[in-house]
Order: sequence, then C-alpha cells, then structure tokens
Amino acid sequence: MRPIAVAAAALISSAIAAPLASAQPADPPAASGELQVVWEVKNRFRLFRNEADFRKHAAADPGNGTLAAERKLAADTDGRGWAKDVLGHLCVDITGKLQDVCQRDGEKENYLNPEDHRVGVRVIGPIPPDAPCTWTFDDAMPPPQQATAPCGQEVRLRVRHGRTTVAVVNVTHANGTADSASIDIKVEDYLIAGLGDSVAAGEGNPDRPVTLADDGFCFRRFLGSGLSEYFRPSRAGYKGNKACDDAPATPETTASGAEWERYAARWMSAACHSSLYSYQMRTALALAVENPHASVTFLPLACSGATIDAGIFNPQRARECPAGGTCAGSVPAQLTQLRDLLTRAQKAQPKRTLDLVLLTVGANDIKFSGMVADVIITSGVERVLFQQSGLISSAAEAQRILDRDFPAGFAKLRATLKPMVGNDLSRVVFVSYGNPAMERGAACPGGRDGFDVHPAFTADAERLRRVSEFVSEKFLPRLKSLARCEAGTPCKEPATDRMNFVDSHLEAFSRHGVCARADADPDFDRECFSPAGESFNANPVEAATAPLACNRRPREFRPYASRGRWIRTANDSYFTAMTFPRGLPSTAQPSSIHDAAWAAMSAVYGGAVHPTAEGHAAMADAALPAARAVLGLKPPPDITAEPLPPLQIERPR
Repeated sequence: MRPIAVAAAALISSAIAAPLASAQPADPPAASGELQVVWEVKNRFRLFRNEADFRKHAAADPGNGTLAAERKLAADTDGRGWAKDVLGHLCVDITGKLQDVCQRDGEKENYLNPEDHRVGVRVIGPIPPDAPCTWTFDDAMPPPQQATAPCGQEVRLRVRHGRTTVAVVNVTHANGTADSASIDIKVEDYLIAGLGDSVAAGEGNPDRPVTLADDGFCFRRFLGSGLSEYFRPSRAGYKGNKACDDAPATPETTASGAEWERYAARWMSAACHSSLYSYQMRTALALAVENPHASVTFLPLACSGATIDAGIFNPQRARECPAGGTCAGSVPAQLTQLRDLLTRAQKAQPKRTLDLVLLTVGANDIKFSGMVADVIITSGVERVLFQQSGLISSAAEAQRILDRDFPAGFAKLRATLKPMVGNDLSRVVFVSYGNPAMERGAACPGGRDGFDVHPAFTADAERLRRVSEFVSEKFLPRLKSLARCEAGTPCKEPATDRMNFVDSHLEAFSRHGVCARADADPDFDRECFSPAGESFNANPVEAATAPLACNRRPREFRPYASRGRWIRTANDSYFTAMTFPRGLPSTAQPSSIHDAAWAAMSAVYGGAVHPTAEGHAAMADAALPAARAVLGLKPPPDITAEPLPPLQIERPR
C-alpha cells in the first residue's frame, strides 16, 4: 500500500486548475509508479440548473478566453445566440429574482447557502481501466460513503459544504498486489455580486432576441402639424393590425396585449434588461469554468437605467415588464437587495461574506443617453419633443455633473460598499466603459450608417467627435481617479478605499466602435445595412410587404454573429430587441404600438450604443485577471479532455 505523496497532491492541485471541454479535466502527469486521485466540482456555476448548460461553456473555453468562447458558441448557434436555450433553466423566477431553493440536476439546493456539492472523482496512474477500484469517502460524519467501480470510471457523489472529505481508493491488481491513493476534497464556493447600470446588466443583448417577420410594421412619425408613416420589419408571429389606421384599440393592437407581448424579446430580468451575455455574468461564469475545485454563487443585481442614487441606493423605474403576470413598475435598490441577500447568506455556518463585487456605474449619472440623443437626433419634431422631455443633454452638462455632483455620490457608494466587502474595497473590481464611438483609434465619422432604422436619426459628426473626446479625455479618467483614490479624490483610508479599476479593454474597443465594419461581417449586414443610410424601402406601399431595400429577409439577421463592431447600432437594437417601454410611467408610454413616440424608442430602448455579446466577452477577459487576484486564484493552463461515464453514488442523509 503506497499513500500519495504530499508533493504529488500539490501537483494535482495546480495541474487541473482548468475545467474541460465536455466535462473532465485533463489528467496531470502521474508521478512514476504512483496512483493519483483527481476530482472536480460538477455544474459549478450555481445559477445554472443543468450541468449540460455548464458543460457547453466549459467545452467552448478550454483556456482560450471568454471572447474566443463567445465566438465559438455564436458559430455553433448560427449567430442566433446560446442564451435562449438556457433562459428557462436558471435559478431565477419569471421576474428575474433569485430563488431561495433551486432544483439543480435533480437535487434541491439552497442557492445562497449550499449544504453540499456534487463532485466527480477519478483515479489515474499505471492501472488497467477495467481493474476494480474500491472507494471510501469520509468527512468524519459517519457513515462514510463507499463505492466499487471499474478504475476507468468517474465516481460522482455529494460532499458536505465547508467540510473536508478524504477520498481513498484501493486497487487490487490481477497478480494479487494492492495499491491505494487518497486526496482531500474541500469545495470553495465564491459569493460574487454584480452591481451597476445597463452596461453591467447586459443591455442590448436579450437572452432570447426578438424574431423578425418578413413583412412590414407601420410607425407614425411627427412632421410639423401632421403625421407621416413608414414601415420597418414586424415581429414574427404577430397577427394583429400592422397598419397605421384608426381602428379601435384591441388586445391585439396595444403593447400590453397578449398577442403582441407573446413575440417580444426575453430577458433574464425584463425589469432590468439583465442578460446572461453581460460581462459580469461571463466573468463569474469563467471563474467557475477554470477552477474545478470551486463553485460560484453569483448575485446578478445590475439594472439598466441605474444611477448611483436611483438604482444603487434607491428604487428605480422598471425597464420592461415580464412576460405574463403583473408589472411591478419599479425595481428595489440594488444595495437593499444585496443587504437582504447577505443577511440570508450569513445564516449559514460559518457565516458567508462577499468575496468579490463587479461594478460599472456612472454613465447614467452624467446623462450619457442624453448625449447620444443629442448626437443622433439632429433636427425635426422628434428633437423638439426629446428636448421638451429632458431626454437630450450635452457634454458640457455632463462635465458640470462630473465636477459638481458625481464625486459626492461616488464617495457615498464607496462608504456604503466598504463594510459589505470586509472593509477592503480592493474586493470591488470596477470595470470601465469602452468608448463606443471610435474606430481605428479615431472618432467615428457620423452619418446614417447603422442609424437609419428611424427617419430622424443621423449621427452628427461634430457632436459625435465632442462626445467621443469627452468620454476618452474627461469621463473615463475621472472614473479611474475616483475608483483608485487618485488625483485629489477624497478617500479617508486610501489603502482600503481603493478599488481595482479595469480598463485594459479600452484599446481594443477603440478599434471596434459603433461604426466599425469588417470583411468578415455577416452577409446580411454587408448587404442590407447601407453605409449611406439607405437600408429600408422608402415607398410605404412596397415597404408594407418588403420593408428592406436589399433582397434578403429580415429574419436572416443574426444578432449574435461575430462582427467588426462591438457596439450595438440603432439598427441592431431594433432588429435584436424591438423593445416597447411598458415599464415607463403611463403618462410617458406610447399610446399604441404604432405611436410616433415608440417609433423612436423602439430603435434605442433595447440597447443602442451598448456593447454586443462580443464586447461583453472582451470586457470579461479584461476583468478576469483582477477577479482572480482578489480571490487568490491562478490563471488556468490550456487543457482539453473527453468525459468519462460517471458512477453515481448517494451520500447518506
């Protein structure tokens, strides 16, 4: 009988630090003549109910990074997106709220305080795979678990959270000799929270994008004292009235009607437009993928439209309503939700604390969406209406807010977050925005390219240049100085008040802005989204049945195909989400689905000028080194391997 050496155990810990393709870590190099026991946590991203969903991500990322994984997953789904198949299998309810108890792989688990974890254990070394192996798993709480199986077969069991389970395998050889090996199994579960605004939430990337019809849908447009009509692609499946006539309102012709709502895009949280594609989600998922001895409990609290005041500290208006059921109209403050979750998590023994916070906030505070509106709505009645509604602002106004009001709000956020992360704000990883209006290192040229989904939209080149310069030279540097307690930022205890600030992705974003095009862009984009702003049929009679100017069908658009741009255009936003703002106050909601107000909102409300799934993946790759450092984790080596058939055993209750 030869017990495994301590040095060999250390080798195992470092060599299988990445998970695998369909499921199994690659075997570490076995010490000469020694048996070794290796193990991994199964389905270790705990937001996923099904291990099969986790395995797809493990297979897509054998150490090449989140962006490479996203591109593979997009290609595997023909650009239609992988999240649509996962959306109904998450530990959240229909409103996006985390479930207290979640059925994961056939076992009910307390989401915040897991009692145990499902692991897979194998033995490697100089033995025939069909030789019999006898296993014992002892966590000092009798009786121990036992199993007998061929040595080439993985054994699966549940091990108690917070306790060390000693796994011992005995191998009897054909010549009558016997060997044994052992290893300690203890699962580390990391509690990670995501806070912030639309970029943090994943706006622009619905988990299940809208499916477009081939025929047109009529919108009204304000023109002086009258109205005009134009057509854009309709929602596939919608059988209600698509014309701009004066027929009486019915459940089929109102946005709250079941017929219209049935064909809307779907989000993990409709109220917040939070998405599985968000960089925060992908960062937490990547940590689970690359650490086979750990699991990740993620708290997705970021919400589109959030500011530090309305959203982080106080409730905010809901972005949209969930499919079916009632519409709450508002979302509780993120910090209120986080306190409640932490209170419930601390009922466990030992008490749980936050291991990591991912944060992006500030753009809404300085009214960035108003600057976007100022750039793209250059003239006409729509601009007047947006100005009267307070929806247009300037870089000069943003600078005043950045100088006068924002630092105090950020200081309040820092002070409130600090005790939630053990009085050490280095556990907060603040991920910077990418400048959305750059290509090849310079500001985009403006024009209608990507914005002709609405007749009033044109990106004014000079305003666009000013906004781009403000973002790069004023806003992002100020965010960095505030987060890192630099440049005169008032921090009482800089050593513990300083956040991790991530901006290594900015250089890449400067080449992939909203105007970027590439030869490898999807055929639909190159043929149908005209650089000159002539993407749609201008003849309303023809557009009613053929809204596109090209010879392709609208449903051929692939929202998650790889593209040169990492920022959603207004065209992308409409073709991907086509969002009706049901979460707005009734006085601000359009009167019907043909209303001129929604004609403009439908093109931007679902995520225009927000990162695409590829952009979020690039942000996740930038955030990962800082996240690993906070958690004390090493980057994984490149590993691939094939799964083995498992043997299931049950832990005695």
